[in-house]
Amino acid sequence: MEELIDLLKDIKDDVDFEHSTTLIDNRELDSFDIIQIVAALNDEYDIKIPASDIIPKNFNSAKAIYDMVQRLQDEQ
Repeated sequence: MEELIDLLKDIKDDVDFEHSTTLIDNRELDSFDIIQIVAALNDEYDIKIPASDIIPKNFNSAKAIYDMVQRLQDEQ
């Protein structure tokens, strides 16, 4: 999880990824941020995030992002 937090902070350093659970709901992340995060996750974790997984509930918190990454890795 720490590695993921570091990756997210590299993309958007002014967001509290460790504590926020409303990244999308409170517009802390915008669509460009999400595109950058998806690309970074695909590269870093050697996964392919399908369009069907690019939904607010998967990006509202670092934990939600982490859970999605874990699930996608397990499906490979």
